[in-house]
Amino acid sequence: MKAWDGRFEKGTEPLMERFSASIGVDWVLFPYDIKGSIAYAEMLFKIGIVNQREKNLLITALKEIRNELEMGRLPFSDALEDIHMHIEARLIEKVGELGKKLHTGRSRNDQVAVDMRMFLKEALEQIDGGLKQLLAALLGKAGTEQRTMMPGYTHTQRAQVVTFSHYLLAYFYMFKRDRQRVKEAFTRIDALPLGSGALAGSTIPIDREFLKERLGFSKITENSMDAVSDRDFLLDALFSLSMIMMHLSRLSEDLILFSTEEFGFVSLPDGLCTGSSLMPHKKNPDAVELIRGKAARTLGDLTSLFALLKGLPLTYNRDLQEDKEPVFHAVTTTHSCLAIMTLVIEGLAVRRERMKEAVVASFMPAVEMAEYLVLKDVPFREAHQIVGKMVKYCEEQKKRLVELTLEEMRRFCAVFDDDVRSYIDPGHILKSRKTIGGASYKEVAREIAREQKYLRH
Repeated sequence: MKAWDGRFEKGTEPLMERFSASIGVDWVLFPYDIKGSIAYAEMLFKIGIVNQREKNLLITALKEIRNELEMGRLPFSDALEDIHMHIEARLIEKVGELGKKLHTGRSRNDQVAVDMRMFLKEALEQIDGGLKQLLAALLGKAGTEQRTMMPGYTHTQRAQVVTFSHYLLAYFYMFKRDRQRVKEAFTRIDALPLGSGALAGSTIPIDREFLKERLGFSKITENSMDAVSDRDFLLDALFSLSMIMMHLSRLSEDLILFSTEEFGFVSLPDGLCTGSSLMPHKKNPDAVELIRGKAARTLGDLTSLFALLKGLPLTYNRDLQEDKEPVFHAVTTTHSCLAIMTLVIEGLAVRRERMKEAVVASFMPAVEMAEYLVLKDVPFREAHQIVGKMVKYCEEQKKRLVELTLEEMRRFCAVFDDDVRSYIDPGHILKSRKTIGGASYKEVAREIAREQKYLRH
C-alpha cells in the first residue's frame, strides 16, 4: 500500500514506480531521517498525541531500523519511492498501527527539507575541517620556503620576482575566503523547517521550538510555504563548494605546469602520480589532473540546481526530488579533492635552484629598474620607456639587464649610477619592497605569523 493510495482506484504503473523512485539516491539521508523521526516522536509525546509507552516503542523501533540500514539489512523497493517511506513502512511492520501515528502533522515536504539541512550542516563541518587541513599544509610549506625565490607570472609570462612562500600564501587566502563562505552558508542552512507540514502548518499544536532545540538548529523558518519549497540553502552550499573546486582547479593547473620538465619548479609526490603503460619514463600528475576535471562536474552541479529551480511555482513540486544528486556529488567530490590536495602540498618537493635560475635568467628586474629611475626624479612614464628600450637592446645583444655596463646604461639615461646593480638584484628586491601584502621577505614572514594564530583558533 502507498501512503497516498486512498485517493486512487488503480495501482501505480511499474514503469512509473521505477521512474519516480529516488531511493537509489536519497538512502544517504537515513541517519538524518531517523534522527528527525525520533525527535518528532518525542515531540508528539510532549503534546499528548502518543503516550510514554508508545513513544518508547517508536524510538526503540526507529533505532533498530537505523541499525538495519547501517548493516545493509533493509532491502529497498521502487514501490516505496524514497527513504522516508522505507523507514515508515518498516516502522509499521515493527510496531503495527502505532507506526502510522508518527506522521501526524508531518509531510514528506518538511521531512525532506529538514533531512537535507541536517545532512548539509554535518557535511559543511567536514568540508571546513578539510579546508583547515589544506590551509595548514599550505602555511607549513610556505614557512619552509620563505627564502625560495621564483618568477611571478602575468599572462603566463615572467613578470616580477616573488618567493614560493608568497605564491603559496596567495592560495592560502583563496581557501581562507572559501572557509568563510562555508560558514556563511552554514548559518543560512541552520533553520528548522520541520513543523511546516505540506505547506501551511497544522491544526495540531506542533511544538517547533522543542524540535529546534532537540535537532540542534539555531532558528525556525518564518514562512511555511517558503520552508517546504526553499532550496536556496542548497545553492549557497553548492556555490561555496564550486568556489573551493575552482580554486583547487587553479592550483592544480599551476602544479601541472610547474612539474613539467619545461618548468621543473616542483616534483609531485610519487604516490599521487601514475606512469604510462607504454613510456617507461613518464610521471603523470594524475591526482591534480583529476581534481581539475572533477571541478567541471561540481560547477555543473551548481548550474543544474539553478536550472532546476528557476521555473518552479510555489510550493513543493516533484522536480525537487532531483536536487539531491548534485548536492551529494558535490559534497563527496569536494571533500575528497581537499584531502588529495592536502597530500599533494605536504609531499611537494620544491626545486629551489631551478626556480632561482628562472629568476636570474629573465628581465623581471625591469620594474625595479624603472622604480630606481623614479627615485632619481625621472617621471615614471619616461622611466618605463627608457627601460623598455634597454630590454630591447639586451635582447639584441643577448644580455641580461644586470650585465650591461654602466656606460651602456647611461646611453639610455644619464642618472644611472653604480648602485643600480644592487638595486635590481632579486635578493635586494625581495628585501626592499615596502607594500603591505607585497612579496617581501619581511611581509611574508609577518603574514605567516599572523595566519598561524588564525589556524590555532
